[in-house]
Amino acid sequence: MKNFILLLFIPFIGFSQPSKSDEILNKVKENFSRVEDYEVDVHIKVDVNFLKVPDAKAKIFYKKPDKIKLKSEGFAMLPKEGLNVSPMNFLEGDYTSIFDKEETLDGNPCYLIKVIPLGDKNDIILTNLWIDKGKYIIRKIESTTKTNGTFSITLKYSSGLNYPLPSSMTFAFNVQKMQIPEGLTGDINEMNQNKNNDKSRTTAGKVYVTYSNYKVNINIPDSIFNDDKKQED
Repeated sequence: MKNFILLLFIPFIGFSQPSKSDEILNKVKENFSRVEDYEVDVHIKVDVNFLKVPDAKAKIFYKKPDKIKLKSEGFAMLPKEGLNVSPMNFLEGDYTSIFDKEETLDGNPCYLIKVIPLGDKNDIILTNLWIDKGKYIIRKIESTTKTNGTFSITLKYSSGLNYPLPSSMTFAFNVQKMQIPEGLTGDINEMNQNKNNDKSRTTAGKVYVTYSNYKVNINIPDSIFNDDKKQED
């Protein structure tokens, strides 16, 4: 009888159920999967102590799963993470996720999930995600990288939210070298760098992005992404 009971439970040994963190992240992905494509106007303001950069206006085009295009008549400097606000931008490849705790962020109850990429190819070592408990949208991201220090992204959304797309983003970075972080893309017309600065000195900066005039699921043609004259890699 004892042997029978033991055999009865053997098939369940090693059976793995999705963790709480995986379940939460899957709901975030499912929520964003409703977005097939979009175009949006953006206003970009750069605040970096060693750069003099004018505000810029541009337009972003996105098409599932990973097509992205930035169009600007002149100068535009935007974090790559600001180009693509899809959660897959931070949840691609193999990773381990850990549920940390629940906490309130700007009055919004959130889950705090830690995401650790697996393998050596990813420059990101650890990402913390604050995920809205009711809407399953990402409200804040903090990432530590191997080569570009740390950065954080704070996302805000309009009250009449129909799709999980932000109305504004603040990208804050902190690096140990007097250089533009690799995560920032664009053409620089004028750069004022203090030659007397110690290159080992920590440098902080922010990029503010405002999104407006979203057009979602409008069947954007692939030809939009074929012209690479102003496309960001």
